[in-house]
Amino acid sequence: FPAMINDWRYKWKLGTFPFLFVQLPNFMEAKEQPAESQWAELREAQLKTLSVPKTGMAVAIDLGEWNDIHPWRKKEVGDRLALLAQSIAYGNKKIVSSGPLYKSMKVQGNKIILSFKNVGGGLVAKDGRELKYFSIAGKDKKFVWANAEIKNNKVVVWCDEIKNPVAVRYAWADNPEGANLYNKEELPASPFRTDK
Repeated sequence: FPAMINDWRYKWKLGTFPFLFVQLPNFMEAKEQPAESQWAELREAQLKTLSVPKTGMAVAIDLGEWNDIHPWRKKEVGDRLALLAQSIAYGNKKIVSSGPLYKSMKVQGNKIILSFKNVGGGLVAKDGRELKYFSIAGKDKKFVWANAEIKNNKVVVWCDEIKNPVAVRYAWADNPEGANLYNKEELPASPFRTDK
């Protein structure tokens, strides 16, 4: 994807023009337990594309349908792309144009504390309930569902079964139904993993 963007910029000779794209939405049946997901890996590849200058990604994990690869909620996708365009193409730096993006993690005892960029007015659970779709693992890399809560615009993740955690994943699934980490501007966090 980065190679394609750079190739288009080179061939069109228009400089580093803005390039906005939509991250893959939730799709297929939701699973009851944490599992590997090629769909999540594709989303991660899209997320890594943000390292290319003047790119923006609209997260759509809350806009898909389990049985339709081309979901019908296009207006919300367009609204999110418009926010990115205002920021990236038109230089409006005051606007919050993206949901939270994972930045770093720190292990404290049996908990992992996650930091984010693009928190806007602050991190929230969209529906006001407990955070969902976080999983955690020890060095065996066997992920289990975890507790998660927002503290000081960070997310603290833990599971009593995991005494020495090493990694966290969020919305790491084909269809992370119910994933609810957002910023106060109602933009969803991108799925991510802290492991490789």
